[in-house]
Amino acid sequence: MPPPNGSPPPCDQHGKGQVSSWIECRHDSNVGRAPQTLWPFQAEVVARIAAARAAGRRRLLLVAPTASGKTVIIADIIRAAAMAGERTLFLAHRRELLSQASAKLYAVGIDHGIIAPEFPSRPGERVQVASIPTLHARAVRSSRIELPPADILVIDETHHCRARTYRKIIEAYPDAVLIGMTATPCRGDGRGLGNVFQEIVEAPSVAELISGGYLVPAKYFAPYRPDLKGVRVERGDYVERQLAERMDIGTLVGDIVTHWIKLSERRRTVVFATGVAHSVHIRDEFRRAGIMAEHIDGSTPIKERDAILAQLAAGKIEIVTNAMVLTEGWDSPSVSCLVLARPTKSLGLYIQMTGRVLRRSPGKTDALILDHAGAVFHHGFVDDPIIWTLDEDKRAENRAHASRGGHERPGLTTCPECKAVRFRSQPCPVCGWRPKPKPGAVDVEDGDLVHVDRHRRGSMRADEAAQYRFYRQLIWICDDRGYERGWAWHKFQERYGNWPNYRNPQPLPPDDATRAWVRSRQIAYARAMARRRQESGS
Repeated sequence: MPPPNGSPPPCDQHGKGQVSSWIECRHDSNVGRAPQTLWPFQAEVVARIAAARAAGRRRLLLVAPTASGKTVIIADIIRAAAMAGERTLFLAHRRELLSQASAKLYAVGIDHGIIAPEFPSRPGERVQVASIPTLHARAVRSSRIELPPADILVIDETHHCRARTYRKIIEAYPDAVLIGMTATPCRGDGRGLGNVFQEIVEAPSVAELISGGYLVPAKYFAPYRPDLKGVRVERGDYVERQLAERMDIGTLVGDIVTHWIKLSERRRTVVFATGVAHSVHIRDEFRRAGIMAEHIDGSTPIKERDAILAQLAAGKIEIVTNAMVLTEGWDSPSVSCLVLARPTKSLGLYIQMTGRVLRRSPGKTDALILDHAGAVFHHGFVDDPIIWTLDEDKRAENRAHASRGGHERPGLTTCPECKAVRFRSQPCPVCGWRPKPKPGAVDVEDGDLVHVDRHRRGSMRADEAAQYRFYRQLIWICDDRGYERGWAWHKFQERYGNWPNYRNPQPLPPDDATRAWVRSRQIAYARAMARRRQESGS
């Protein structure tokens, strides 16, 4: 892990009262500053972007999960560009993003100007960090300032780039290299950004970063699935007014508080609500239960918002509820519980919200996601691999989740004991509850002869040794064909009605009977697919 960036000494050059209250002044000397250490995957991403530029690509889309260090990556790219004499304009739409970018640039020794309210201009710097609304108002909509020259244009949270203000600024730099950065490279409806970018450069996925120890894993609980029938959808997501009416009900809000007390272990928590009134209602219910909770929304004064979030980070309050304020640009590693009370059809928004609690922090081993929105059943787990696309006519896809509930993968459900999200027919990963297999009322199943009693309950007549031998043969087929071991699990369950419970089974070459059974299942599957295609075409 890289060492934390040190806080810079204060600067008196601008004089008191001239520097914005939300961005630290970086007009100090470069003495003692050195390029920060990149994680190996970050260094690889930097190299891939450099290679893409060398190959003539001029519109690059950096895709990296929340908390993977996108700003660290781009700061290193800007540092190298400045050393080569290139000018860079970094754009962001939120003050938190500008502050983060400024801090990271300072850490790598790059002095820069900041174009934002209440901040003195420094047009002579080769690197400029600009608020998109401010730059548009001052240099595009009016002529109060000139657009700063730039060889490289960097846009943070670039999934917003189709907005008019973004487009106007991009069009003003036709010869600049454009680098967008985001965790979710898609529009609100999931479609690609190919009208703006030429190539995607992807960092490791959430699952890979969890495996490498850069992020913490998530545990899901889904105590409630809301009924959203009739809620209208516009621009790829639910209409907020109708959504709020459906979700801001006393019983549902009370359910959120009850399950938080039961499941959260009193962790520091962020709650995403459907709107301001819903967020306030949830905060009030937590307070009635004696829990320290605060609310923020877009109208909350900046100083008050910062104070509330600082109290959450310090553990002085336990919960912050919000209405679409903390989806982007907010980092608080000590927060390890997320309450989703805001259903969404947008995969991008879902990933942005869930990614907020995956950052590492001392003593933090995992993150809890209490899903009162049914989002996990709609979008899948936060660490599922996502297939991103630039195609404007295609949508980002979670293929792993799309296949759940089909022939090869069990669907998601909740544990009847603790409400943790689990795979159907599998034990609960949290409390260990195990489902009881239900016998089927069939005479002949999958080509195997079974005994049928007078109540037409079928039961397999295979002893434990034969089952173990069959499972070992399935493992051999997995290894031989390059399948995941989960294939053997599901095939065993398909034949015997229960999951295998063997530790470290050694592969065994399959006999003719096992090969014939596997082949019969493949034939049956192919026929089923053919029937579905025929029925859908008729």
